[in-house]
Amino acid sequence: MDRMTSMSTFVKVVESGGFSAAARALDMSPSMVTTHVQALEERLDVRLLNRSTRKVSLTEVGQAYYERCLQILAEVDDADQVAQALQSNPRGTLRLNTSVAIPPFLAPVIAEFVALYPDVTISMTMTDRMIDLVEEGFDLAVRNMTVPDSSLISRRVATYRFVVVGAPGYLAARGTPKRPADLAQHNCLIYSHSAWGNEWRFAGPDGEQSVPVSGNLLANSDNALRLAAVHGQGLALAPSYLVIDEIKSGRLVPVLTEFLQTEHAINAIYPHRRHLSAKVRSFIDLLAKHFREDPAWADPCRTCLSAQAGMNTVVEDAPAMGADGVPAALMVERISPSAE
Repeated sequence: MDRMTSMSTFVKVVESGGFSAAARALDMSPSMVTTHVQALEERLDVRLLNRSTRKVSLTEVGQAYYERCLQILAEVDDADQVAQALQSNPRGTLRLNTSVAIPPFLAPVIAEFVALYPDVTISMTMTDRMIDLVEEGFDLAVRNMTVPDSSLISRRVATYRFVVVGAPGYLAARGTPKRPADLAQHNCLIYSHSAWGNEWRFAGPDGEQSVPVSGNLLANSDNALRLAAVHGQGLALAPSYLVIDEIKSGRLVPVLTEFLQTEHAINAIYPHRRHLSAKVRSFIDLLAKHFREDPAWADPCRTCLSAQAGMNTVVEDAPAMGADGVPAALMVERISPSAE
C-alpha cells in the first residue's frame, strides 16, 4: 500500500476527528480509510490512534508521528509545486549540444531566448560526434545530421542548402566555374570529416553527380575552410548558414547555385516526448518560429536569384574590385525595357 497515501489519510482522520468524516473528505470508503491507518500501525508496530464509538484520539506515539507527517507532506507538496513551476515556466540550466558549425545558426535564437526567459541559463557544448544525450546529461541537441537512435525524438526546425563560395579576388584570378566539372581547374578546400570523401555532390539541371575535387587545404573545421576561402585561398563547399554574412557583405561569392538544390535538415533532438520541460519545449518552438519567419537565411542566394529572375542580366565572370581590394559589386547591368 502506498505509504504517502496512508500518511495523508492518517492526517485527514486526525484533522476530521473520525474515520467517517475523513472518508467523506477524501471521497474514499470508510473501510479503505481504516485499512490505510491499520497499514501504518502494522508497519510501525505501534498504535497511532485510540478509537472509541464517539471519537478517535492520538496516542503519544501517534502525536509525534502526526507532527512529522505534517512536515513531510508539506515538503512533498512544495516539491510538487517546484517541479510544476519548472515544467510550466522556463527556468534553470538548458544543457545544449551542437555540431561545431552550428553556433552561428543558433546565436540570434539564443540571444532572443535568454531575453525572453531571464531565469534560464544556457550551457552549450560543441562536438563533431553525436553524443549520448541521456548518458552525458544533455537536455537537447541541435545538429545537421540524422539520428540512428530510435529512442530519441527528432524534430526538424529548419532546412539549409550547401553552397560553393569563393572570394572575389580568387574568382577574378582563376575564373568562375560554370559547371561542376569546372572544379577540376580550381583549388578546392576540403572538409576532412565529409562522408563523401574528396568528392562534392551536386543536384541540378544535369541531375545528381559526384565530382572529384582536390586542393591545398584539408581541415576538420568548416570555420577554418570558411576563413581560408575569405582570404582567397580557394573554393569551399559550406552549409549556407555558415557563410550567409560573408555572402551578404560581398566577401564571398556563391557559384554553381543552380547545381545545389538539395535541402538538408537541421534537427532538434531530445530524449523524451512526454513531460518535456518548459525550457526545452520553449527553445525548440522559438527555433522553429525564428527560421519559419525568415526562410531566406538558409539560402542566401535565393533572394538575389529571385530578384534577377524578373529581368535580363549580364553577369561578368568575377566581381569588380576596388582599389583597396574590396569588391565594389557584382557586375550586373539592367537592360532597359525598351531594349527588350
